[in-house]
Amino acid sequence: MENILEIKNLNISFKLESQTAKAIHGVSLQLKRAKSLGIVGESGCGKSVTAMSIMKLLPSNAMIESGEILWKGKNIINYPEKDMLQIRGNKIALIPQDPMTSLNPLYTVGEQIHETIMLHQKVSKKEAKEIAIESLKSVKLPEADKSYNDYPHQFSGGMRQRAIIAMALSCNPELIIADEPTTALDVTVQAQILKLIKSIQEERGTSLLLITHDLGIVAETCDNVAVLYAGRIVEYTDTRSIFKNPLHPYTQGLMKSLPAKNSLRLKTIKGQPPAISDNVSGCPFNSRCDQKMEICENISPELISVTENHKVSCLLHKKIM
Repeated sequence: MENILEIKNLNISFKLESQTAKAIHGVSLQLKRAKSLGIVGESGCGKSVTAMSIMKLLPSNAMIESGEILWKGKNIINYPEKDMLQIRGNKIALIPQDPMTSLNPLYTVGEQIHETIMLHQKVSKKEAKEIAIESLKSVKLPEADKSYNDYPHQFSGGMRQRAIIAMALSCNPELIIADEPTTALDVTVQAQILKLIKSIQEERGTSLLLITHDLGIVAETCDNVAVLYAGRIVEYTDTRSIFKNPLHPYTQGLMKSLPAKNSLRLKTIKGQPPAISDNVSGCPFNSRCDQKMEICENISPELISVTENHKVSCLLHKKIM
């Protein structure tokens, strides 16, 4: 099965007031057609920066220093904006974190979906409205015909997120990037939205890149998972393997921090991840690692293959090379 998306050795820096700081360090990922990949890690680890680089929506002070972003085999890093407009929203759609700030309060939900369709599809206004209403129906929004004419403030949080998903689906994209799509929702609605995204992805054969800090969400939604820490991939495998046999101490720490049955206490990972402006020596996780060796303070480990489908960046597994 072909890779619809492939990232090769991506390096991204940000120009700060007093220095240039590196945010993404040699990230490489692959996503096959109709499959799902979860990128998981703490806030500030580089998940959203990686996703926005695919859309070419990085802030003005960000620089892609090197690497490739291959969309169906073609490197889009240097694509001009006119070419990206044919891909962004049309072939690659984004479901952002906060639906309230993503919808314009001055326009009806239907008008905003209609505008997206008219921008990317060669259809009449009447056809665009029909597609928009069908998109609202596809995400199981009640009374889709009426909802088309409602404003965002008339929707609940879950309904707004469904509307955003409908907008993302309206042009029938080949890849959906979902950036923390359930962050602002309560637990019950979260489950409904995740089930909806997964069912749509499977029904349409769409590829899914899911950005999250929650391994529980990855377990329910993704085929494969990349664990990101301080802008580096520290573990990369299929979802079953990550839960059955987590190899990196950071991944193990994330697993232990999940709520457990018969326990009222949550285990935490000591300390804080380094800021992008910090000058990190050795393994970036060494100051928080309970399996730290002396060598970890001086050598930054590479991502190596432990098995055919399981990679890890940790000196504990260096002997396997």
